[in-house]
Amino acid sequence: MRHVIALDVGGTVMKAALVGADGALLHRARRATGREHGPDAVVAGILDFAAELHAHGVERFGEGAAAAGVAVPGIVDETHGVAAYSANLGWRDVPLRALLAERLGAPVALGHDVRTGGLAEGRLGAGRGADRFLFVALGTGIAGAIGIDGRVEAGAHGFAGEIGHIVVRPGGPPCPCGQHGCLERFASAAAVSEAWARASGTPDADAADCAKAVTSG
Repeated sequence: MRHVIALDVGGTVMKAALVGADGALLHRARRATGREHGPDAVVAGILDFAAELHAHGVERFGEGAAAAGVAVPGIVDETHGVAAYSANLGWRDVPLRALLAERLGAPVALGHDVRTGGLAEGRLGAGRGADRFLFVALGTGIAGAIGIDGRVEAGAHGFAGEIGHIVVRPGGPPCPCGQHGCLERFASAAAVSEAWARASGTPDADAADCAKAVTSG
């Protein structure tokens, strides 16, 4: 059965699927990104995860994926297939598209995670039919996608929508991007997890635990 690999690399978790030619969801999987092991380990983990998905397709459907689409955080040079920079993953100038294409033996498209999500939202979701929309994703970091006339604007230098790195509290806590007081140091899932772990005295507590506490009063 003809299918493709869809892989979303998050700051904490990688989520993936095999998708049929008709858009049907054939298989889904997830694994930890492993950013605590460093950027080289993250890249190796992405390549291994993609290879496992390819092997699953061969085993289940008798053929490997015809192509792969991969979305990653940070600054992405989509034209050249390079993951240029990610504050949360610590990598710089990773030729991820070429590395994956070599590993899989199939064409690969590389995109920015939130712009890719915004494109999907504009074509299939709440932004469908709108000529202007803003898609905001809250995860390990915070970013936005600006939809204009059916496309998502990347900006002159690929920074369009990177609202998580707007400084909202000058002199605030340091951010991996090198600034202090960035929005995502206060309002992202990672920031909420850190704050709630301190407040609750439970080192392993996360943003989901905080949400449960708020709901319970």
